[in-house]
Amino acid sequence: MSLLDAVRIEARSAPMSGIEAVANYGRDRAGLIPLWSGESDMPTPAFISDAAARGLADGETFYTWQAGIPELRQAIARYYQRHFGKSFGANEFIVTIGGMQAITMALQVTAGAGDEAIYLAPAWPNFAGAAGVAGVRPVPVLLDMTDNSWSCDVEKIAAAITPRTRAIFVNSPSNPTGWTADRETLQAILDLARRKNLWIIADEIYALFHYDGRRSASFMDIMDPEDRILFVNTFSKNWAMTGWRVGWLKTHPSLSRTFENLVQYSSSGVAQFMQRGGIAALDEGDAFIAEQVERAHKARDIVCRILGETGKVRFSVPPGAFYLFFAVDGMKDAEAAAFDIVDKVAVGVAPGTAFCAGGEGFLRLCFHRRLDQVEEASQRLARWIREQ
Repeated sequence: MSLLDAVRIEARSAPMSGIEAVANYGRDRAGLIPLWSGESDMPTPAFISDAAARGLADGETFYTWQAGIPELRQAIARYYQRHFGKSFGANEFIVTIGGMQAITMALQVTAGAGDEAIYLAPAWPNFAGAAGVAGVRPVPVLLDMTDNSWSCDVEKIAAAITPRTRAIFVNSPSNPTGWTADRETLQAILDLARRKNLWIIADEIYALFHYDGRRSASFMDIMDPEDRILFVNTFSKNWAMTGWRVGWLKTHPSLSRTFENLVQYSSSGVAQFMQRGGIAALDEGDAFIAEQVERAHKARDIVCRILGETGKVRFSVPPGAFYLFFAVDGMKDAEAAAFDIVDKVAVGVAPGTAFCAGGEGFLRLCFHRRLDQVEEASQRLARWIREQ
């Protein structure tokens, strides 16, 4: 038996990211415009980095609160008061190593080996991957695309529920489709979860990247305090902090000790000086977010216009997040197409096959970049599309 054969099958079966495969292939190409990853091209702004640097200089390099320093948890509470009109106690938040640790812990609390968790697809692949590694069967429910718009049929979620189902993962606004649930859809999902005694894991990290209003609808708008909802979030997107790996989880205060224990036995907490940067992001970063959303809105319109003018693409203009998920007439293999686009027009996009069920036949690009780069990349892509 080889060493690999001796590895637990759930770990051995974890798939390589289809995004990473294309990025590894093309990242060193001269002149390539990389639109494959879900991040801005901007570095973290100085007001955030400087706050972290001051914490580091002040010697904040020791073990600290498992759940996060009180000042950061209070700042998260202020963030929700401003943007969601909700008053939460600092003890309802757990600081995590990015959004991924928040998702992993949410799964640890709600489901185990042999259980099932439903998610809406096409989807960011990390939830399904994390579930599979934990021995939880990820069950995709496909969003519908009709008349160039994505929608969620809650009856399809209901039909996917089995006696083993423990949770429903809802990412809205969505990566990769940009689908954004309205209040009525969220209410229908919540009503279903209540009837079936299921948890909801709500990924609303793009809530402020919403182009039809100040933010998208949230389960926070309709939930009762005792509903079984866990919210996962991250500093990555709103404040250009993808490399920092700092996030948080919103839970009922009665579960705080449970999650603190999970932090203890996984990461033992987030570096205190990095949490100082998080406080600055939350308390001083609203104007920065507004500027980013305005820029992304303009970039969205540029890429939709240029690709739409080819007459050979099908897409929904995304009302939220900062991705365009598009199909190209005549494209038979999305993965091969992504590599071909790198070779022929030096643009990095992700194949739809990287986004679980329903992504076949699509490509995803992230338009959260400088407008001149978005326009240039869109023109290059249009040239490739016309040649198909």
